[in-house]
Amino acid sequence: MTQGEPLIIVVSGPGGVGKGTIVKALVERDPRLWLSRSWTTRDQRAGEADDAYVFADRAAFERRISAGGFLEWTEFLGNYYGTPNPDATTGRDVVLEIEVDGAQQVKALQPQAILIFVLPPSRDEQARRLRGRGDADHKVAERLQKAELEEPIGIELADHVVVNDDLERTIDEMLDIVHRCRSAGSPA
Repeated sequence: MTQGEPLIIVVSGPGGVGKGTIVKALVERDPRLWLSRSWTTRDQRAGEADDAYVFADRAAFERRISAGGFLEWTEFLGNYYGTPNPDATTGRDVVLEIEVDGAQQVKALQPQAILIFVLPPSRDEQARRLRGRGDADHKVAERLQKAELEEPIGIELADHVVVNDDLERTIDEMLDIVHRCRSAGSPA
């Protein structure tokens, strides 16, 4: 990657680590960041913002897969999730908030992408956050089990690993990573 070229910043981690909250704050605090809105076939959670995802039915999602419209996509817990190919972003850095599966796909296609892997401070806290956002107990158990499998992969793949034990400190740390990467023109 050459200096000045827009960065691709992948924020990944298991469910319940706070990826959505972190990414929202990053984009609000840094006008040079642009969030690529992911698609999903899962139902919208109670209280979840309408723009949290592009909520699509399976047929629409599968049409987009067939048309090559996703940078990455995966099936997880019976639903599709995918990141559309980025639109022109007028030179802003692109932020992708995706699962480990997707992060692997992006890194394979875009090796210069910067992967920041977010960890929970503990499994108990992760479970509390999952329940707090409305996940049913069986979904919490599935996500915790998946986290045990994907964390070693995500850590190995990551350019940076951040533990979200304090939201403000986590956001500051990630903004610092972005600024250092811009200065270096690489995954610094």
